[in-house]
Amino acid sequence: MSATPSTPVVTVDADGHVLEPRDTWLEYIAPAYRERAIRIDHDSQGLEVLLIDGKPLEAVRGRLAGLGGVEMDPTELLTTGRYRYEEGCPPGSWDPAERLRILDQEGIDIALLYPTIGICWEGHVQDPKLAHAYTEAYNRWLCDFCGHDPKRLVPIMHLNLLDVDLAVKEMRRAHAAGCRGIYISPDMYARGRRRFDDPALDPFWSAAQELGLPVAFHVVVRDQPTTSYADPLDDTNGARFGLFNFAFLAIDVMAAFTELLTTGVLERYPRLKVTVLESGANWISAWLDRLDHKFEVMHARTILKMKPSEYFKRQCLVSADPDETITAEVVKHVGAQYFVWASDYPHIDASMGVVREMRERLKPLPAADQRLVLGDNALRFYGLAH
Repeated sequence: MSATPSTPVVTVDADGHVLEPRDTWLEYIAPAYRERAIRIDHDSQGLEVLLIDGKPLEAVRGRLAGLGGVEMDPTELLTTGRYRYEEGCPPGSWDPAERLRILDQEGIDIALLYPTIGICWEGHVQDPKLAHAYTEAYNRWLCDFCGHDPKRLVPIMHLNLLDVDLAVKEMRRAHAAGCRGIYISPDMYARGRRRFDDPALDPFWSAAQELGLPVAFHVVVRDQPTTSYADPLDDTNGARFGLFNFAFLAIDVMAAFTELLTTGVLERYPRLKVTVLESGANWISAWLDRLDHKFEVMHARTILKMKPSEYFKRQCLVSADPDETITAEVVKHVGAQYFVWASDYPHIDASMGVVREMRERLKPLPAADQRLVLGDNALRFYGLAH
């Protein structure tokens, strides 16, 4: 695509979300698993609970509306327990026609769409066939949602790695149905605590490379601690640890990206594409510098043949958040061709007007670089037409 001034700038939201209707899994799951479908119910105190295979996710008990909540009062959503899930779900999160209206209002041409309830269950399911049934049900619903306008609403399939053969089977089915990328949890619980370089996962990486499907890491919600420091169930009202835990969600993504990079997966799969989401992007420059320095010290004890930054630049993108303050300088330092941006709509920490904010952040860059970050990189990486 030409970068001439007369060519309209294409704006691609690389990480938008849906809020799945509460009956999504009941309606779309394979009949054999309907009794174990993800559902929303109430506990003995009348609080809404998200049931995963019949067991509640404690991290969101009474706060399911907070899974959405864009433009709502976060204090009310996260503390009172009086809002229903649907009250935090703006129409654009579950109605494709309304989502297109939001895209037009915001000045977004294309949105890549990821789950919300779908980022909550994986660490709590260790039955591979049930996990497969959950992902297949979601992917079928999402393709129906995006079928309203498949050029502007782009489905990103959700895959689980407990059973790699089932994951590859679903990858091929969902790709044929129109999905243009893959979301996998960064959480080790979601992959049976296997490292990314485990030979059992090779068929997954091989198939993703063969199909040209970018694999994305995204933050997750769970009851298990991220590290020995973080504990989502510590101090339920959030006064002590709520901010810490919320901020620490990004660490999972950064750690998964670093594991993939340093264990040689990108060395063995040189055409595999990886996107790093919802951890911001301003950290990437310092982190690649650090990895490259440690590589120089450890090169005799690593299987990597190039500097970590060279694998990143060959195969990866990272997503910038609109509220980051030095994005232009980081993009200038690393290279504009390695960045996308994301709205995170309609989550509680998202806001409206983010395209204007993102354009303002990128204003110090040359126009051609702004185009790359705003949309052209996503078009290229995901093979999207516009």
